[in-house]
Amino acid sequence: MIESITGIPDIKVGHYTDLKHATGCTVILFEKGAVAGVDVRGASPGTRETDLLRPGNLIEKIHGIVLSGGSAYGLDTASGVMQYLEEQGLGFQIGPAVIPIVPAAIIFDLGLSTHLVRPTGKDAYEACKQASSNIVPEGSLGAGTGATLGKLFGMKRAVKGGIGTTCLDLGNGLLVGAIMVVNAAGGLIDPETGNTIAGPLQEDRKGFLDTVSIMTKPGFEEVQKETPVNTTIGIVITNATLTKEQANRLAMVSQDGIAITIRPSHTMVDGDVIFAAGTGGRTQPLDHNEYNRLGIAATQAVAKAIVRAVTKATTVDTVPCINEIKNA
Repeated sequence: MIESITGIPDIKVGHYTDLKHATGCTVILFEKGAVAGVDVRGASPGTRETDLLRPGNLIEKIHGIVLSGGSAYGLDTASGVMQYLEEQGLGFQIGPAVIPIVPAAIIFDLGLSTHLVRPTGKDAYEACKQASSNIVPEGSLGAGTGATLGKLFGMKRAVKGGIGTTCLDLGNGLLVGAIMVVNAAGGLIDPETGNTIAGPLQEDRKGFLDTVSIMTKPGFEEVQKETPVNTTIGIVITNATLTKEQANRLAMVSQDGIAITIRPSHTMVDGDVIFAAGTGGRTQPLDHNEYNRLGIAATQAVAKAIVRAVTKATTVDTVPCINEIKNA
């Protein structure tokens, strides 16, 4: 396992972090372009430029992805990435015009510190300037700055979410990685052990509750006082050469990584979105067996990145990280 998605060549990642206002954004740049797809599984998504990723539509390659806080306001960050890429001459050429293709997805982090400050295009532009192929910093920064989880009983019993990344080497030159932002209402499960890593705090704040168990008991409606927001977003990237059909199916399969770690997921108040992209650095075509291995590994990469997002998080504002709870 390589610790960072930047183990895949030809991509750069940059963060913009606003700790004071508990929000931020993360940009992923494809300077050589990448064939991409998307799978939107949550019923309350906030997205941009997802329709053009569907098979049968004209655009074949994207040039960047933005993951952002700020709810729907955060979608404006894509304009800053477009400006940066246009200045580099990167985009879809139409006559004299260069139009960078930059899909985006957002989480709801409004109100952790304030609901009046959201990431902007200018902030994303700064993230682009800082983007590199170095190991990506993880935890409470970038799009994960204001991310939280375990919000079943409100923010007073929530813990800190964040952003995490990983990369897997499948051999024969085939790589796949993921970068994920975890902002969940429920709990985080270790997919290898089935144990709860994080969730709503117990009343004594010394441990975590099982969200699914609570939600499926009779009388739950009388216990819950507010409807929590819940979103996990991210992107899977491989160096394989993919068609748009393969990229879209890879995004779909990768959603299993959310399902085995975030419980519950894909609900009516979720904005769960996964993009998938193939850089084409490995030119050898995938056969069915390799594509199956790629999908399985992508699911693992998503799950590992989700776990890292939470275990690498640090306390922000009044919301504690899980390491602070464990060491209390």
